[in-house]
Amino acid sequence: MTTIPTMATAPSGAPGTAEVSSASGLRGVGERLRHGLGLIGPRHGRHSLPVQQLEALALPIGDDGVVAGVDAEGQPAVLGINRPTPYDVVLIGGLWTAQVLALRTAATGARVAVETGRPQAWIQMVHAMGGGQNGLAVYDVGRVPPQGASAGTPVLVVRDCGMRPPRGRTVSGPWQSVLTLLPYLSPVAPRLLRQARLAGIQRVSPDEAAELGRTMGLSRTEVESLPALPDGVTLWCTDRDRQYVMTQPTDAEIGLLGTPRRMD
Repeated sequence: MTTIPTMATAPSGAPGTAEVSSASGLRGVGERLRHGLGLIGPRHGRHSLPVQQLEALALPIGDDGVVAGVDAEGQPAVLGINRPTPYDVVLIGGLWTAQVLALRTAATGARVAVETGRPQAWIQMVHAMGGGQNGLAVYDVGRVPPQGASAGTPVLVVRDCGMRPPRGRTVSGPWQSVLTLLPYLSPVAPRLLRQARLAGIQRVSPDEAAELGRTMGLSRTEVESLPALPDGVTLWCTDRDRQYVMTQPTDAEIGLLGTPRRMD
């Protein structure tokens, strides 16, 4: 049996403890306070737990992040966007998914800066969120100012800059992640995928799927699945993991962005 002590002190009057006078007890309190040990709290006995029951102490706490959708088992799939270390994400897919992720990231309290050559595609979101005062702002390509990201105000930069996004001045850093949206597999995609910590792939052509398979080391089954992925489904990939995720919009997201779609 393993014991897990919660307090090192024994209850007053317990076997093996000596009774002290009130005067000596007060002197002891004063001595402890002088040494910065604080006030004496209530005294409790030790608690013990059999080793076989230790697993019962586990707490059902899930990952922290943005819910990207549900996995094949119907469980929430969470992307850890807000991190204390640089984090680059590449999404080869549709604008709809990028906008849902931006909305949900802003809902976590993070700020979202969108760098885009098609501001008209984002302006409805800006208006819906209070004209840029509630976490989402849109900038022209190459015009994103320093965001001042911190643990209290994390930032997601969404780069919606077409097939060949230029190298951005605003890069990932502590508490500032960058999501680069590519509508198709472009000549700059291999470089961006090598730099990325996370890559999302939506429906692509068979030739693009074969190229991604070689670039990312996908299995034959994964390569064959890519040209037939339904709207709203993304294959999210890290160095070691692969997961198909279906993004299910809320009623509010449908009202603002419409239903899931791969093409815009």
